[in-house]
Amino acid sequence: MGRLMLTAAGALAAVATALAAATGYHVIGDIQIGGEGGWDYLTADATARRLYVSHATHVVVVDLDSNKVVGDIPDTPGVHGIAIAPELNRGFISDGRGNTVTIFDLKTLKTTGTVPTGENPDSIRYDAASGRVFAFNGRSKSATAIDAKTSNVVATIPLPGKPEFSVADGKGRVYVNIEDTSEIVEIDAAKATVTKKYSLSPCDGPSGLAIDTKSRRLFSVCSNRLMAISDPDAGKVVATPAIGAGSDGAAFDAGTGYAFSSNGDGTLTVVRQTEGKWDVLENIATERGARTIAVDETTHKVYLPTARTAPSAGGGRATFLPNTFKVLVVGK
Repeated sequence: MGRLMLTAAGALAAVATALAAATGYHVIGDIQIGGEGGWDYLTADATARRLYVSHATHVVVVDLDSNKVVGDIPDTPGVHGIAIAPELNRGFISDGRGNTVTIFDLKTLKTTGTVPTGENPDSIRYDAASGRVFAFNGRSKSATAIDAKTSNVVATIPLPGKPEFSVADGKGRVYVNIEDTSEIVEIDAAKATVTKKYSLSPCDGPSGLAIDTKSRRLFSVCSNRLMAISDPDAGKVVATPAIGAGSDGAAFDAGTGYAFSSNGDGTLTVVRQTEGKWDVLENIATERGARTIAVDETTHKVYLPTARTAPSAGGGRATFLPNTFKVLVVGK
């Protein structure tokens, strides 16, 4: 009897070990960018093979195959995010300090115009189903809806708190984390109205957000070191796997089924569903400060920007050493 119990325990241990097996992902290189200042979101265009990286007052454009800088979009003060509308050959940049969205040509990278928003536009999302761009205004607690084709503002949508990252489901719904109330808000893109909100408890302070459009799951990364995985149709949290500290970005790769949390503590948490349960597969070593993320769904590589910090005097806000800005590349 005792021997049978030990055998069963050993089998369970083997299963647990298999679940926690290494993914094979590790830092395989970096893309040196240099310059000065901070950063926020980055966006991978897997089809056009470009990576758009926010950097202080401009957007750096990288070729995903050569890992070389191939362009720059200037005059985007306090840039936060980049959204692309390939069928319109247009890109959209949220200028946090300019209270505008900059529009640019995807082929030439030339700026073609700006659109006024609310205060401190942060996350920005293109919804192809409605043909609209949504800029989420952190200070105004609102979203500015823009017709992507005409560049006209069509609505300003009040929100119940400070919006963070956003995603679109491809069916006319846009979802956004509300950081100060720890909620998800659902927006009907065509009607430009809030249609639902629900609590992410026990998540506190959600920032990064990703979506699995096929399985209808949202992945919110939270300041209390949880990933809140939720069902937006039922409006409820279904799992809360542990992540690293200081996360600000989330991503989902449909090809691998991996959900990622990029953590400022220098780790990348990888989560996957196995037999109905969401498990942490691995915490991959990256570098401190690598807190935002983009995934190339063609190569399944992960991109994480970071820079070396200078010692802060008296515990003030960290500053970044000049010419140390780079993007880490994580792959197999």
